[in-house]
Parts: sequence; structure tokens; C-alpha cells
Amino acid sequence: MAPNKELAQRFPKDFLFGVATAAYQIEGAASEDGRKPSIWDAFSRMPGRVFQQHSGDVACDHYHLWESDLDMIQALGVDAYRFSIAWPRILPDGRGAVNEKGLDFYDRLIDAMVERGLKVYPTLYHWDLPLMLAGDGGWTARSTAEAFADYADIVVRRLGDRMDALATVNEPWCICHLSHLYGIHAPGEKSTEAFAAAVHTLNLAHGLGVQAARAVRPDLPMGIVINAHSVYPASETAEARAAAERAFEFNNGIFFSPVFQGTYHPDILSAFGDRMDIRDGDLDTISQPLDWWGLNYYTPMRVAHDPEAADYPQARTVPPEPGPDLTDIGWEVYETGLSDLMKDLYARYRLPDCYITENGACYNDGPEDGVIDDQRRIDYLEKHFGAIADAREAGVPVKGYFLWSLMDNFEWAEGYRMRFGIVHVDYDTQVRTLKNSALWYRGLLEAHKETR
Repeated sequence: MAPNKELAQRFPKDFLFGVATAAYQIEGAASEDGRKPSIWDAFSRMPGRVFQQHSGDVACDHYHLWESDLDMIQALGVDAYRFSIAWPRILPDGRGAVNEKGLDFYDRLIDAMVERGLKVYPTLYHWDLPLMLAGDGGWTARSTAEAFADYADIVVRRLGDRMDALATVNEPWCICHLSHLYGIHAPGEKSTEAFAAAVHTLNLAHGLGVQAARAVRPDLPMGIVINAHSVYPASETAEARAAAERAFEFNNGIFFSPVFQGTYHPDILSAFGDRMDIRDGDLDTISQPLDWWGLNYYTPMRVAHDPEAADYPQARTVPPEPGPDLTDIGWEVYETGLSDLMKDLYARYRLPDCYITENGACYNDGPEDGVIDDQRRIDYLEKHFGAIADAREAGVPVKGYFLWSLMDNFEWAEGYRMRFGIVHVDYDTQVRTLKNSALWYRGLLEAHKETR
């Protein structure tokens, strides 16, 4: 676990190191202090949706253990903490009456972060849509974008004075593709119509949220967090290369083009435009200039042409071969995908500064004699820090890194069986134990401070 001093030296003095979590995955207290259900509270109760019907009812009980959790973050030596604010705590019905106890919780959390010298990097929306808004159509309804802007206004008025930066939404691909087209995440839709509507509503919500936040605090650095896919053709045929380009537009361009260029790609409009309810002025709203953006990266996507597919992009994902280069959730380890992706995105779009807002690996190592030896996670992190340094040296303006995740937590449809944390959580006792990867990360940050 000796810190890699050479790796630490590849990052400048002002490079920001942090850890990341999300509200529904760690907070618990799902019905306390005025919080009402989100779509994930409902989804996790439906048989067959989440592993063994696990839910975020208790999770890591961070709602009650937040002070000791912040002490733990501070002790790791990180500069910043990325977390999300639970919309159902602030506006339990999605809009209307404000729940002051919800705002009070984040007030206390942020004050305590500032006291501990931690920079504050919140995200407004990390998938916990208030369930009442699902009755209006959820992300398929334009009214949800308007409700999101109201929510952004309320949060920034109360908390924005202590934020170092603010993200509107986390991973629009998961909100749209995974949740409305593939049915894997809440609300579990498998509908091209719902997907198309959700894409534009979500993009619009981002733009309206930026406008609302800046109307209150013009100086607050605003961004969005996108889990862009590093898309590779599964073979070197012309068909596979063309399929990979279509897959890029379908998975990445569908968000990057409207947010950063104020347009949708002609192929996207041809395939889905008649179901997106695009109105005059929408693209101007969506393409607000941003101060930064966040990239979440875990694994590459390899695709082949799919002549049987009726719908765009006529590309099928080719699963990785079983072997040592897969994490315990079955994702391929390929750090080159991260540096390739960053360079590709900056070649295609005019992008502001970037932060790696999530990166990490699922390895389910448990304690043995009180020690969690997750060497595979350390190896993963070393490789990906190297890839980030490579991208920086190639001219990509990467300003910081948030490791996913601070601690094991509710891993959405996988429940609690998949562990991404550098801190082990015993869900029966809520005891936290630093894994070897946490000690390695702390050592890297110490080495970084020493070398500058």
C-alpha cells in the first residue's frame, strides 16, 4: 500500500481530490422529518426490480451518522466531498410546500463540511424524483423540468452561499436510457416514446436549473455530470466502426450536443424528434454556458452493427469475456477508455474545465481479521489515475477527481450485494471499516501534498 509518489507528482498542486456519494444510496431515514417517497422508494418495493427487494430505507444511516462520516472524510485527507441533495426532503410532493427540516439537514451538513475544511460539491438530482411527480408523468412530462427549476431556486437560496460548485443532474444516460428505455432503473419503463420524451425533459430541466441557480447566485460555478460512454467498435470492419459512431451519438451526443452546442444531431431528430416536444427557445435554454462539467467513467462500451434492430442506433453491445479484467459487477477494466474518451470529447465539443466526478470499482472483498484487502481496487485506481494524468498531459483540462464511493452503499438495482466503497459498511451494525484502498488513497494524497 505504499503511496505511489511518481503518480502523485503527475498532478498539479491545485488538483482537487475528493470522494463522492448520493443521497438515496447512503442517507436512509426515508420517512423521517417530512421526507416523502421517491420513485426509488416505490420501485424497490416492486418484486423483481431490486435484488431481494433491498431499499434505501436505512442504507448507511448517514442521516443520523453524518457527523462521524464527515470526520472520516476529513481523516482521509481529501479536499472536497461530492454528495447529492434529496429532492423529496426539500419538496416532499415535488413542488409546493417546502420542508424546512429537509433544508435544515443540509444546512448542518454543509456548515460542518466548511468547519472541517472540505469543499462543497453538491448535485441537485441523483435519481430520487419525488413520487408525486411520477403521477404527472415524471421525466416524460415537461412540467417536471419546471418543477426542477423551482427546486433549484429553493436550494440555492438557502444553501448556495457555501457551495464551491453545483451540478444540476447526475448521469442523464441512466435517467433516460436505463430508466425509460431498458427498464432497469426506476421507474422501470421500456418505451421508446417515454425515452424520447425523458431525454428532452431532462435536458430542459438542466438548462432551467442553471438559469434558476444563477438568478439567485450568478457567481456559483454551475455544471452537469454525464456518464459518457467510451465507445469502441467490436471489430475493425466498416460496419462496426459506423455502428460505434451511431452508438456514440445515441449514448453521448444526445446530451452533449444540446447542452454544449444547442443542437440535436440530425440522426437523433430523425429517430426521436417527433416524440421529444421540442419548442421554440428550448435549445437556447438547454445550452446555457457552463463553468465546468463532470465525467463519470467506469468501463468501456464495445459495439457491433445490429442489422436486426428496428430502432436507431442499430448497434448491439458486445459483453466482455469472463476473466481477471472484470470487476465483481462484471464490468471490464480498461483505463485507456478514460483517457481516450476525454480526448475524443474535447476534440468533438467546446467544453469547459472537467472534473472526474465518479470513478471506482466494485469488488466485494470482506473483512478478514479486521482487514479488508481490496488490492484489485487499488490496482484499478492506480491505472485510472494514470489515464487521467495521460489525458491532462495531452491537454485535457481535468481539474479534480472524486472517487466513487466513500463507502459501500445501496447500489440501485443491485441492492447491497455490490460494494464500491473504499470504506466497508456492516449493514447490520453500521460499523465503518477503512479498506486497504482507503489507506492507499490517503497515502496518495499525503504524497501529493509532500511533493508540492
